[in-house]
Amino acid sequence: MKKKIILYTAAILAVFSASTSCNKFLDTMPDNRAEVNSVEKVAALMGDAYSRTDYMMVTELLADNMDNNTAVVTSYADRFFEQVWNWEDVTESNNESPENIWQNNWGSIAAANEVLHAIDEMGGKDNEELAPYYGEALLARAYAHFILVNIFCLNYNTKTSDTDPGIPYMDQPEQGLMPQYERSNVAEVYHRIDEDIQEGLKYVTDNYVVPKYHFNVQASYAFAARFYLYYEKWDKALEYANRCLGPVPTLRDYDELNKYPDKASASAAYVRSDMKSNLLLQTGASNQGLFWGNYSGSYKQFGHTTNLALTETIFGRVPWLGANDAFNATRYRFQPKNYSSSRLRYTIFWNVPYEFEVTNPVAGTGYRRTLYPAFTTDACLLDRAEAKIMLRDFDGACADLNLWASNMYTEPVSLTPEQVTEFYNDMDYYQWNEPTPKKHLAPAFEIDAEGSTQESMLQYVLHCRRVETLGFGIRWFDIKRYGITIYRRVSDGDGVISSVSDELKPDDLRRAVQIPLRVRDAGFEPNKR
Repeated sequence: MKKKIILYTAAILAVFSASTSCNKFLDTMPDNRAEVNSVEKVAALMGDAYSRTDYMMVTELLADNMDNNTAVVTSYADRFFEQVWNWEDVTESNNESPENIWQNNWGSIAAANEVLHAIDEMGGKDNEELAPYYGEALLARAYAHFILVNIFCLNYNTKTSDTDPGIPYMDQPEQGLMPQYERSNVAEVYHRIDEDIQEGLKYVTDNYVVPKYHFNVQASYAFAARFYLYYEKWDKALEYANRCLGPVPTLRDYDELNKYPDKASASAAYVRSDMKSNLLLQTGASNQGLFWGNYSGSYKQFGHTTNLALTETIFGRVPWLGANDAFNATRYRFQPKNYSSSRLRYTIFWNVPYEFEVTNPVAGTGYRRTLYPAFTTDACLLDRAEAKIMLRDFDGACADLNLWASNMYTEPVSLTPEQVTEFYNDMDYYQWNEPTPKKHLAPAFEIDAEGSTQESMLQYVLHCRRVETLGFGIRWFDIKRYGITIYRRVSDGDGVISSVSDELKPDDLRRAVQIPLRVRDAGFEPNKR
């Protein structure tokens, strides 16, 4: 049943009143905001349509890329990390908390709607100067809703999404201080995102000073490809991936990255705007650069342990090697790094930069920030491979996976679907105490039986994407879409898993992150538990 709810209004409107105190802000009607009445003002406001908070830390913690190192890192317990990792309803605050993810994405939606309203008031999308911002605002609005629905709701599927609680789809500027909305269902949210993408794609452009910080043409196609993959519309996912990648995909230049000798310089190079593989770059106040790096022990209570790397991800078995290649980082063009401290051992890529924005030079205070690629050609290539697998073009999917692997690894890869199938049929399914990269898949959509070519190819592409997006939080969405059961494992730091504290099965309602407490207190119906 639909229920009238109140969005976290202060969060939605904060973009227009960032310097105003809380009391003054609540005393001011939203229609008193500064008038946006020129192309320059539209362009300036468009910058606020991109979230200033990332989701990476939360979704990495939620997924199976982290083990609990508390047995070793006993002095650095943190309640926020514990709540997220344990799939609890989060009450603690953090730069990357679910509340901030919620707040910033609604703020982005509000800014996009103000841009669209201003464009309408100034003559509409037929104005050549305004048309690109019209398309960009629609894509930005769609993307913010896409993030919200995929974090705070169950994943889309054709069987239950007509009744699974969604989020409101906000497509008009705010009116009044306490506007009310209906919480729609997941299917309706996806339908509205679809409409915004289709309309926005007609007008997107590359005509920006730095296109990589906007929904440029290629980034928009990459978003469309990922959206339709999640929407189970495989043919459209393939269509837009093809448009994004072109006849000869330009993938990440790992030889260039290997020129940099340390994490700070290598990770900064990874997210450079002139790196052709980066399609859309986003920045935000974030601890992810510390969390996913060789910095502070306080961020190693939960981590990507070397045990995980050896058995499931970076050094896990792959079809062209056939067995673990322990600690052989040289098999990668962009080499992963192994770190150890006392008994704590963890392995990472240098791909998430840590930046510190100084706001008070005298006191030495400021904000921790990071920059990350929301979309890349490499990830889009894997999205295309998955779409081809679902369309049963196994040879085409293998060609994409061979291209990705040959770019990622030092040895050229040339596999057939038959070889992939034979390889995965020779591998045991994952058990928490005997881990492998191969996990039982239980998606709501239909796939062939275990051991089939299709299932084996899906195992392969999911492993490749897990490696490609390690540190960027994408694995969580694959876990939801494919109904993968995951566990909360306690590690002793030396690679021995001593116990399991919990498991998350395909039908577990905790796969939808709980609506933030203050939003629920304002009248928003909580997710069921």
